[in-house]
Amino acid sequence: MEKNVYEKRKRKYLIIEVIGLLMGLVWVSPFYLMLVNSFKTPREIFSNVLNFPDQFNFDNYVVAFDDLNFIRSFFNSLLITLVSVGVIVLFSSMAGYALARNKSRLSGIILLVFVGAMLIPFQSVMIPLTANFGRVGMLNRYGLIFMYLGFGGSLALFLYHGAMTTVSISMDEAAIIDGANKFQIFFKIIFPLLSPISVTVAILNVIWIWNDYLLPSLVLSRANETIPIRMFYFFGQYTRQWHLALAGLTIAIIPVIIFYFSAQKIIVEGVSEGAIK
Repeated sequence: MEKNVYEKRKRKYLIIEVIGLLMGLVWVSPFYLMLVNSFKTPREIFSNVLNFPDQFNFDNYVVAFDDLNFIRSFFNSLLITLVSVGVIVLFSSMAGYALARNKSRLSGIILLVFVGAMLIPFQSVMIPLTANFGRVGMLNRYGLIFMYLGFGGSLALFLYHGAMTTVSISMDEAAIIDGANKFQIFFKIIFPLLSPISVTVAILNVIWIWNDYLLPSLVLSRANETIPIRMFYFFGQYTRQWHLALAGLTIAIIPVIIFYFSAQKIIVEGVSEGAIK
């Protein structure tokens, strides 16, 4: 009897492992195609995209690096991403805390307005948005960061507001008795407790902002172009430089991979803390 149960359990785990392996291969396949074809010539790419190149052509990376103006575009992407994510985390957490602690009807209406704003597609407001920002001279990096706060703040505020329901108000009351003001209560007591949500918000917005093309293309000048905008120059009206584009994509994702490996411990701890709570 026990042997039959063991065999059934073993077969069940084997099926799960096979399914997991297949899903892993599907997930890795785009990275394989990107990396392998980044070393090929255009002729080799169109002849067979799956095979390894006859000779690894590192010149693709040199040309792509120069065409991307990588140092400048990387700095622009990094600056915009870090500042935007920091602003979103800071203001959204403060707003979520204020709305969660204030139980008035007005707070509920404000929260519903922010949640409803997530349903508005960007394409429906991009023309009047850029026109109004242009009138006040904000079609630059500062204006772009402000736009990211507007578009990313709604989801972040919703997440922080939900997380605040797990934080007891007795902590605020105890801190007030000890003489702390509202800012001290938030930054020294409440905000550290929200680290799992802060990690989640940061990850979501780093992926979105780093890879965003449409909004920066409408706002930034040529001197402030980010990596996704520079990638577009590999695709002309009559030509598609896939070998350079794939090499450029490989270069572009390296900073994101480094970010995830360096922040892996923090991400795992944040997810674990959120699960325990």
